[in-house]
Amino acid sequence: MTNGISRRVFLGTGAVAAGALAMPGILKAQSGPIIIGHLTPRTGFLGPLGEYAVMAADLAVEEINAAGGVLGRQIRLVKEDSINPQTATTKAERMVERDNVAAIVGEISSASALTIGQVAQRTNRLFINTGANSDTLRGADCKRNMFHTEAQNVMYVNGEGEYLLANDLVKGKKWYMLSADYAFGHDLRKAAIAFLERNGGGLAGDELVPTDAGDFSSYMLKIRAAKPDVVILNLAGTQQAGFFKQYGEFGLDFPLGGFDFNTAMAWAAGAENFRGTWPCVWTHQVDTPESQRFAKAFTAKYGKPPENQAWSDYVAIKILAQTIAKTGGTNTADMITYLESPDSQFEILKQRKGYFKKDTHQLMQEIYAVTALPPAQVKNKWDIFTTSGPIPAGDTPLDVLIKGQVGVCTFG
Repeated sequence: MTNGISRRVFLGTGAVAAGALAMPGILKAQSGPIIIGHLTPRTGFLGPLGEYAVMAADLAVEEINAAGGVLGRQIRLVKEDSINPQTATTKAERMVERDNVAAIVGEISSASALTIGQVAQRTNRLFINTGANSDTLRGADCKRNMFHTEAQNVMYVNGEGEYLLANDLVKGKKWYMLSADYAFGHDLRKAAIAFLERNGGGLAGDELVPTDAGDFSSYMLKIRAAKPDVVILNLAGTQQAGFFKQYGEFGLDFPLGGFDFNTAMAWAAGAENFRGTWPCVWTHQVDTPESQRFAKAFTAKYGKPPENQAWSDYVAIKILAQTIAKTGGTNTADMITYLESPDSQFEILKQRKGYFKKDTHQLMQEIYAVTALPPAQVKNKWDIFTTSGPIPAGDTPLDVLIKGQVGVCTFG
């Protein structure tokens, strides 16, 4: 072993021949471009986030190719709209069979990420999930071929929990919680209830919201009647922006927060409607040199700052490029070994470098708290919130963010 890479990276005869029998498509045409599949929702309630993902992936590939590519080869991105789990399966299979991709990057829906992970496992391709944060994807539904740059639900719960505890919004308090009615929301709801119970709180209401719901008036009336201490929102995509707007229209002023957040939805709601404090994997305000370089490059190219989904896809492409360079090719087994190695660390635009936990394939990293600014303090349509320093701060181990993680990964 050398730096966590298997011997076949350095020995080119029998092992390569054996690998060619199992994966002939990956090993031929080594002088041509390295083809990467980018599969993510570009329509539907997650579509606005997917568009940021595509822009960031394009920027990452552009930067890599401008610097000479990887191992002297250019990267070519094959991009598709995943739409739903069934379509995601079909398109992932097509990327492997027709386009001969070395790896697939992307996705936001936890349900679709599960099906893409199944295709990756079956076809022996690498899949880097950039937007699905369900804990079950790191537990009961984990796959050896699937890695995650997106933070998982328990990380967001513990990060936001620090704020809620510090502001006396947990112990002895009653939460009214609304969660998206699919895998992501179910999983996040479970983690949030466990956190609430561990810290002496209770529920004033607990609702599952259909993903096609756009009118929240019935929920607003229930919230008003329940008079909770805190309203917790575990919705995704455009539903977040819609809820923010209607919350203000109904004149509700209960403290508002949640355990998942996308800056694109805060921007869509506008400064007059966005409120509360939320956990986020990254924002354009993160103050590190590499973070600000990325934010400026993205803004120069697209005329607006990147949001958190853009960060995840950008970082995933860069991690994949580093992995291919370090392993000397696109052999899936070698890439997995490299990503799992404790010696493998990655520039992720934050104060600390990131690394993948070997037992869950989760990228361990700092997260942040995003707090809405009063409208009178807002100076432009992008900086409508403040971003905290990294959580956890200082040298506190990153493992504190996965305290209470549910489920065991057996890499099926």
